[in-house]
Amino acid sequence: LPDLNSIIFLIGLQELGILQDKFEKEEKQDLMHLGVCALLSRRGYYTWEGRDQDGWPHYRATKQIEAVGVEEQEKLLKEEIVGYFSGLVNQI
Repeated sequence: LPDLNSIIFLIGLQELGILQDKFEKEEKQDLMHLGVCALLSRRGYYTWEGRDQDGWPHYRATKQIEAVGVEEQEKLLKEEIVGYFSGLVNQI
């Protein structure tokens, strides 16, 4: 069973939309951040700004995350993961 970080990484890959064989350590961190931004944009915490010259999506933080503590933040992310994948399934 994949852990939360693995799922967020996969969402980052999905949002990037560019496949390549290897990612550098910093790019992997960027993919995780991208996954979090994509998930939390669903609740208005981030706003889509567009893609840069390399095709990477960019978001802007728009409001403070209300979840306090690791457990509450993980719960928020898990709820958004379910919604994210439900949305993908509905597109099929």
